[in-house]
Amino acid sequence: MPPKFPRLSRALSALLGVQMLFAGVPAGALTPPAQPAFDAPFAPPVATDCRRPIRTHEIPGLALDAAIAKPESGAPGRGRSFGGAEGAAVASPAAPKVAAAASAPMRESAVADSARGPVAPSPALRPLPSPTVTAGMVDDNADFGEYLAFRARTSVEHQARDISERYLLDVKDRAGRGVPDAQVQVQSPDGASLWARTDTGGHVWLHPDAFDKVGSSLYQVTVSHAGHTAQAFLRRGQKGAVEVRLDEQAQAQRARLDLVFLVDATGSMGDEIDKLKSSLRSIAAEAARLPSRPDLCFGLVAYRDSNDRFVLRSHDFTNDLGAFQNVLNQLQADGGGDYPEAMGEALHETVHRMSWRGEGTTRMVVLLADAPPQLGPNRPRYDEAMLAALAKGIKIFSVGASGLDRQGEFIQRQIAQFTGGRFVFLTYDRADQPASGPGRETVHDVKNYSVATLDHLIVRLIREELARLPAKAS
Repeated sequence: MPPKFPRLSRALSALLGVQMLFAGVPAGALTPPAQPAFDAPFAPPVATDCRRPIRTHEIPGLALDAAIAKPESGAPGRGRSFGGAEGAAVASPAAPKVAAAASAPMRESAVADSARGPVAPSPALRPLPSPTVTAGMVDDNADFGEYLAFRARTSVEHQARDISERYLLDVKDRAGRGVPDAQVQVQSPDGASLWARTDTGGHVWLHPDAFDKVGSSLYQVTVSHAGHTAQAFLRRGQKGAVEVRLDEQAQAQRARLDLVFLVDATGSMGDEIDKLKSSLRSIAAEAARLPSRPDLCFGLVAYRDSNDRFVLRSHDFTNDLGAFQNVLNQLQADGGGDYPEAMGEALHETVHRMSWRGEGTTRMVVLLADAPPQLGPNRPRYDEAMLAALAKGIKIFSVGASGLDRQGEFIQRQIAQFTGGRFVFLTYDRADQPASGPGRETVHDVKNYSVATLDHLIVRLIREELARLPAKAS
């Protein structure tokens, strides 16, 4: 029978380990458990594939509620799912009435169901060619000192997580090769925990002060992968990486990539959405031709705000690029009004509701937005979604669109840095005039960046992530 209080048991074990260390017992003398007790407050990624019709989940906004007469049985549910057998099974009885009322003013609400299969692309919905969009990129984990300086000189409202002290966790197999997508738990003696997954190179950055308010001096690190478990200790102030060796051999296999486009779909985002529509096929084609020949799954989460016709609309993963292109083509920029948007709700949807595939998958989000999230007390916290993304091995690559202010830049960089992603920003011929056309200039507080077209940058990010996976023996 498992212990009644597993967290307390692990905390006592950690305290015992500390005492043994102080008594001169070497770390290697501690016997790790056969399996870690990962009682994380989230569901791990477990989907096996994405070969399915597109399933859509929508949270309607106040504008839609006002436009729809309430049925006699009561008001419709705030969330509705449709498209695919599972989506049909969980849809509320009022959902068909909502969908019917919304279909006239909102073309993008029409989605395939399991009986009819994916909607065939319509010539009327094919995007027109869009102008070139250029972008720069910075890696705040690679230039961490400059990133800390940026944070120090930028005073904006945000949801604070202290990342000033960090440590690199390096997980290797018995041959010394990096182990990707290993589950990690970091625990303090009083039971405070952080969960993470290693990236494709077997690494992950750990920030103790982001989850431990006490500021413990020693943490137990438990790593699990493919039925193997190992433990180590993270000591405050240590200079080198925390190294964990698993008694396994990392197996080379075909790469699997889950890629979500998380898009602010308010009225000011029209140009950026049109560019994404026109470049999706080239991004997918270039990614498919990479040396790893990845098995690709695509997902889309579009969001606006509570006063719009929908707060968010998510389309779960599919490997049917044609059906996904059709859904993306139907997305229209509309609504907004005030500056902050429902990014917190959309991040929560992306991290917790999308059907991320399980062990051995590379998980990426491209967040495209020109405004910060709403930070009200009754809104979902983006920092909690950020921690959950790290726990599930989801890297978020934030793309700052035209009009993104200093607060938006701070939050986008905060999310990207913590999850191991990068901050991408659109560039123009004249920094403060997006209408001036593509160029190398930006209003953002960045330096030492290169510029390329946005679609090529996305492919580059995919290539660099997949290139670190274990290679097949020649």
